[in-house]
This record gives sequence, structure tokens and C-alpha cells, in this order.
Amino acid sequence: MSALNIKKGTSKHSAYDLRDPHAEHIETHTLAVIVDNESGVLARVIGLFSARGYNIDSLTVAEVDHLGHRSRITIVTSGTPQVIIQIKAQLERMVIVHAVHDLTVEGPSVQRELALFKVKGKGEQRIEALRLAEIFRANVVDSTLESFVFEMTGTPEKVDAFAELMRPLGLIEVARTGVAALARGN
Repeated sequence: MSALNIKKGTSKHSAYDLRDPHAEHIETHTLAVIVDNESGVLARVIGLFSARGYNIDSLTVAEVDHLGHRSRITIVTSGTPQVIIQIKAQLERMVIVHAVHDLTVEGPSVQRELALFKVKGKGEQRIEALRLAEIFRANVVDSTLESFVFEMTGTPEKVDAFAELMRPLGLIEVARTGVAALARGN
């Protein structure tokens, strides 16, 4: 029998990359979309994604210009480079959209997410949860004799890491706001 000619790759799950070398890779992009602040606008923007089968990893919406009646929708989405180009082009064609910024390609950006974690525990588990919360700079916003609610702000990766550490200590529930992002500099 001959040895398999399998090249090493960058897969997180295996020492070998068994993906099709001709397939395009999936990228994650953060889009900031400035829209009219009117009823139904969010449904129309999200309808564009659902009608074409595009995925939304994170979504946040808030009014940013009260006098101009404008809102900012921050969307984290993933797809092949061609899909990302298509998403941006279709968003820009919508009448209700005033600007589309791809923060991933326009330069450095700051991305943060707020999360609440409800963790139950007594004794050593309770002490360990408080110790980890201090390391991650999470604040205790509610406490009972049997549980805590922690509040934490950070990158999505930091929120994920905290959740993974809290899971064996009694993580009951997580609420996340989604990503808010701004470009750095001028």
C-alpha cells in the first residue's frame, strides 16, 4: 500500500486540510449600513439576506442621527469574497440605504459586544466563577445565594472564551447584544 498524499493545512479540527483546493474560502465581514429610521426598514434589509440564503452572524440596530432620522445597522456576515461583494452591491442599491461601509476591508476597526451571563454555583464553584470574572473584567450586576449575573464587554472572541470557562462552573443562560463596531482613526 502506498502512503496517502495529504497536505497539512490550517483546519482547526484536523492536522490535514481535506477541503477542495479549488473552493473559495469563507470570510467574515462587518458591515455598517446607514439607513432611514422608518418602520419596515430593518425587515427590508434582513429580507435581502433571507431571500438569497445569506447568513447573519450578528445584528445590531440603533438610531444614530435623531434630527436626520437615520439608523445604523451593524451586520456581521460570512461568505465567499464574491458573496460579500454581492451583498454590499445589493445593499447599496436599496433606496432606504444611505451608506454601506465594509469595516473589515476599510482598515482597522474597534468591535465590542455586551453580554450577560447567569451562572449558578455554591462553594468552590462560586469562588472560581468570581475569580474568572475578575480576570475577564466582568462585573457582577446581580447576586443571589445560588447564582450570579455577570456583565461583560469585549470582542466576540473574549465573550466566547468567558462563556466556555463558565460552562463547567454552572452557566445557565447567556444574552448577547451583537457586535457594535466603528472604524479607527479619521
